[in-house]
Amino acid sequence: MTTARPTWDADTAVEELYAGHYRQLVRLSVLLVRDRETAEEVVQDAFVAMHGRWRSLREPDKALAYLRQAVVNRSRSVLRRRVVASRYVPPVRPDGSGADADVLVAERRTEVLDALRALPDRQREVLALRYYLDLSEAQIAETLGISRGAVKSHASRGAAALRPLLKDLP
Repeated sequence: MTTARPTWDADTAVEELYAGHYRQLVRLSVLLVRDRETAEEVVQDAFVAMHGRWRSLREPDKALAYLRQAVVNRSRSVLRRRVVASRYVPPVRPDGSGADADVLVAERRTEVLDALRALPDRQREVLALRYYLDLSEAQIAETLGISRGAVKSHASRGAAALRPLLKDLP
């Protein structure tokens, strides 16, 4: 006489397996991925996959073995993804500017421009050509039609006049 094995539908089988083995499978995955939340997701995914393929299981009696193997394989996939992701994470810049850096630069620029406007025209022109366009004394002299000595003089006086105006700038 052959004993008839009960044939469970996917819902009942998964419920029984879940109730009896979920914690054990999560512990297995935690040992592999070292993260409880990820381990729970791995196990949940394994149960969902098994539920979807229940009819195609050749030996439903080995469903627990299938689940264990699925958990191990999915845990390995998580670890592989972590390795790949760690290779492509941009390096953290310790000297990174804060969120307000652009505002501070704009404020500093405005203060410098205001201080330059307070200078006489010739001093402002010489300093602008020297520090903003990075021209040499000879090029400035040629551009403004003045001697190199006059360029030196205007640059020196202009810089001296700016110091007290910009002393509080960071």
